[in-house]
Formats: sequence, C-alpha cells, structure tokens
Amino acid sequence: MITYILFIIGFIFLIKGADLLVDGSAGVAKKMKISNIVIGLTIVAFGTSTPELIVNIFASLQGNSQIAIGNILGSNIANILLILGISAIIYPITAKKNTILKEIPLSLLAIIVLGFMANDFIIDGSSFSGITRIDGLILLSFFTIFFYYTFGITKSDQDIVEEEIKVLSYFKAISFIIVGLIGLVIGGKWIVDGAIQIAELFNISQSLIGLTIIAIGTSLPELATSAIAAYKKQSDIAIGNVVGSNIFNIFWIIGISSVINPLPFSPDSNIDISMTIFASIILLLVMFIGKKRIIERWQGVLMLILYVAYIIFSVFTK
Repeated sequence: MITYILFIIGFIFLIKGADLLVDGSAGVAKKMKISNIVIGLTIVAFGTSTPELIVNIFASLQGNSQIAIGNILGSNIANILLILGISAIIYPITAKKNTILKEIPLSLLAIIVLGFMANDFIIDGSSFSGITRIDGLILLSFFTIFFYYTFGITKSDQDIVEEEIKVLSYFKAISFIIVGLIGLVIGGKWIVDGAIQIAELFNISQSLIGLTIIAIGTSLPELATSAIAAYKKQSDIAIGNVVGSNIFNIFWIIGISSVINPLPFSPDSNIDISMTIFASIILLLVMFIGKKRIIERWQGVLMLILYVAYIIFSVFTK
C-alpha cells in the first residue's frame, strides 16, 4: 500500500516540482532582462520535459532501461494520439507551415534514427543491442542542431508566441528553484522505485509500466498546456508544444540517459518504436486530409480510438 501511495504522490511532486522550477528559473531570467521569447524557448521548453528527464535519469542510474525507453516511447505516442486527440476535440488545431514542413518531419526522423541505433542485432548481427554512450552523444548533437533551428525561428514573428513570464523577487524565484528541484528528485525516485515494485508484484514488464502509467503521468504538463491552448483557440501552441516535446524526448532525454548509462534494448520494444513512427506518420497525413493544416474534431476522435487500441494491445501482449 505504501508503494502505491508513494508512486501516486511521486507524480504530484514531479509535476509540481517541474512547475516551480520553471517559474523560479523564468523569474530569475526575467530579472536579468532576458527576453520572453528566449525564456520560452529555453527554460520553459526544458522545464516541461523535466518530468521525463528525471524519471529517465533515475531509471538509467538503476539500470532499468525498459522503464527509460518505455517512458519516452510511451510519452511520444501519448503526446500525438492522446494529447493532440483531446486538444482537437476541444477545438480544431491549425498548424503553422513550419510545423508541417520542418518540425513534424524532424520528430519522425528522430524516432527513425533511434530505431536504427537500437537495433544492432538486426543491422550488424551484434550480440548486444542498445543505445550506447556514442549513440547518446550523436542524439545530443542532433539536439544541438534542433536548438539552433529553434532560435532561428525567433526571427519570424508568425511562428513564435511570446510567453507570459511571472516577475518574482530573487528570494522567491530561488526558493521556487530549490523546492522544485527537491520535488523533482523525490518524485522521480518514488516513481521509478514504485514502478519496479508494481511490475514485480503483478508479474508484468517494466516496459509496460513505462509505456502506460509513467508515460501518461510525465506527459501531464504537455496535456495541460495543449488542452488549455486549444480551449483558448491558440492551436499553434497546442501542436507546437507536442511536436517540440517529442523531439526533446528523443534527442535530449534519451541522449542524456544513454550517456549516463548505456540503455540495453529489448527486441519487443520494436513494436513501440513502430507505433511511434506510425503515430508520427498519421499526424503528418492528417495535415493533408480533409481541411489542410487542420486536425478536425473527427480526426481527434480517431486518434483517441487508436491510442486506446494501442494501450489495450500493449496490456495483452507485454
């Protein structure tokens, strides 16, 4: 019972910790006269990915690669099918031209690259398959290019939305950062420990826990951001948040995780990589089916149905 309680409380600590860390860091940056756009593209963007990052760091340190890989693949699938599906049902999502032509294809490339890196036994006939430290450094190199591109689009007014940054005193901002970091560390530790015990207790794979409960839990900040953006009819934020998060997850979080500790790869996870590729292709195709550059409500419903079907399939096969 204590395991379940700490597991659930861990998500609260993790998400609230990320929120406080973002507010505190953004508050300090604002005091230092850093522009809202730069704060949004750096601190806020990294902050919304910290739940996945912290969980993956703990999973990597403890050698639980199934949780680390499952968390990212599950988050990316949930981001597209679940979060964009819900957001589109709230209000049809219109994507920017850059998002369709550059960012969605880049998120698709990211998962394909990860698939190549993870399948040493298929491509090279190697006895070990996994994301090595060298693979991690390559992913981080891709992330550097993506980050450079992100700063480049700040020159285009049509593709950037100013972030609303709270002005805080230095004391309050630093307090938020400290409390946020503590919350992230405690929450991440409890989630990973809880996931391992639950998997052992019910005799299910750690991969399934990572793909479902942890993935959805760590994606809650993206869900909240995109759903609220859709409700406010700021659909470019809703889809930009999801696609950007998917790129961050693979290039940044898997990159960091594998540099800390190489991540052994199970052949069973190829199904989840294939599903992530499929979801990315679906997102790209949706932009050209029906009303161009718009995810309509009926398409959002279909995406939700696909996500539920995938979860049911995972439960019965893992």
